[in-house]
Amino acid sequence: MASEKIHVFDTTLRDGEQVPGCQLNTIEKIEVAKALEGLGVDIIEAGFPISSPGDFNSVVEISKVIRKPVICGLTRAVKKDIEVAADALQYAERPRIHTGIGTSYYHINYKLNSNEDDILQRAVDAVKYAKKFVEDVEFYAEDAGRTDNEYLAKVIEAVIKAGATVVNIPDTTGYTFPEEFGTKIRYLKENVKGIDNAIISTHCHNDLGMATANTIAGVINGARQVEVTINGIGERAGNTSLEEVVMILKSRKNLGLDTSINSKKLFKTSRLVSNLMRMPVQPNKAIVGRNAFAHSSGIHQDGVLKNRENYEIIDPQTVGIVESSIVLTARSGRAALKHRLEKIGYKMDQKKLDHIYHEFLNLADQKKQIEDDDLEVLAGMEERGARNLEITSLQVICGMSTNPTATVTLNLNGEAFTESAMGNGPIDAAFSAVKKIVKKRVRLEEFLIQAITRGSDDLGKVHVQIQHKGGMYYGFSASTDIVTASVEAFVDALAQIV
Repeated sequence: MASEKIHVFDTTLRDGEQVPGCQLNTIEKIEVAKALEGLGVDIIEAGFPISSPGDFNSVVEISKVIRKPVICGLTRAVKKDIEVAADALQYAERPRIHTGIGTSYYHINYKLNSNEDDILQRAVDAVKYAKKFVEDVEFYAEDAGRTDNEYLAKVIEAVIKAGATVVNIPDTTGYTFPEEFGTKIRYLKENVKGIDNAIISTHCHNDLGMATANTIAGVINGARQVEVTINGIGERAGNTSLEEVVMILKSRKNLGLDTSINSKKLFKTSRLVSNLMRMPVQPNKAIVGRNAFAHSSGIHQDGVLKNRENYEIIDPQTVGIVESSIVLTARSGRAALKHRLEKIGYKMDQKKLDHIYHEFLNLADQKKQIEDDDLEVLAGMEERGARNLEITSLQVICGMSTNPTATVTLNLNGEAFTESAMGNGPIDAAFSAVKKIVKKRVRLEEFLIQAITRGSDDLGKVHVQIQHKGGMYYGFSASTDIVTASVEAFVDALAQIV
């Protein structure tokens, strides 16, 4: 049986951008909007046009370049807001005005200094006025989570009658329990005349950590649009996380609900938003966090190496991550140690592995995490065997008044090759020269420089991770010359595939 579609309304560029210090310029917003279009979101809330000239301009420019998703502009239930939003959306292929007003006791009495009858009329008037500019009008009942269900149903019925195509039921303060929120959605489905003429939407905040749970409760009880952000960013504790909702519906097929999101682009889009907004993703963040597919317990590592599904309900490749991560700590077992040793080029018999494992545990008790260079020391370079690729010469030229240039000589299968290249810096130039010689299509997945000692004469160690034909290869080097260490680490990884 085919799954029923859940519309994904992304508000990263509006609610997500309300995070202090995370404002984007117009060019950056367009870049995010293009990524969201590629991801497959159905609606992009591009901004709050009347809030500032920058927001207005961003909605205009996004409307010009984005064709597939609906482009939405937020307004209050104020005529001027609606007029400005309509003007900003004039170039949109599929425009939507998102207007609304607070409906809870708190908002009506303390924020708006009004009464229920007046709020109801203002809601209807706003929808009717927005319909003069666009056909697609979404109404939000702000703080619906704390609004009396009977009054909320009365407002929703009135705005649908006035022409609203989508009715947004926000848990603005993140106050409700999933059962309460699901019951609220079901109450509207069962008690609002004409409810089938509009799509019910959820917009849940994460103040008590229940945004995703409330959203899922909403869709189970009849909502067919979810308002979400990449990485769950947003006002205060954030919004419902797009990637969490998408993967819940994708994993729990028994719900009979799904989205049009290309989940393989989730990780890439997450990192784009994180980088542009300068807001790191917490390591334990579900789906896209650095540790979401990392295993450090020996029992878990052994289980995953035997069969991924022992401890992973999602294939990391489904969200755009190449493979699970086996992190070596004092809790790791022999299976994980052997796996990592083989990754960096060592083949061990059981006797040798047992000896190294004993030394490994002693070292792991002193360090939080064991890296590949630590394993190099434990295993001994003589175990690696001969390499077909070695660096024999490196010269770089760089500075403020010259283009960074590198000349590299490599010994490849016993024959010397020399190439030169320019780059964005000395390391990039040297990497480019190396790739000219090796002629392998590789992608740099991770490049990490760490200081071992202190001072300007620091000994630095470099870890490199590259991808080639679906496989991951790791390289390591250490030197007081960080450019040399970087190139040696890159060549160390390449040596495993040539």
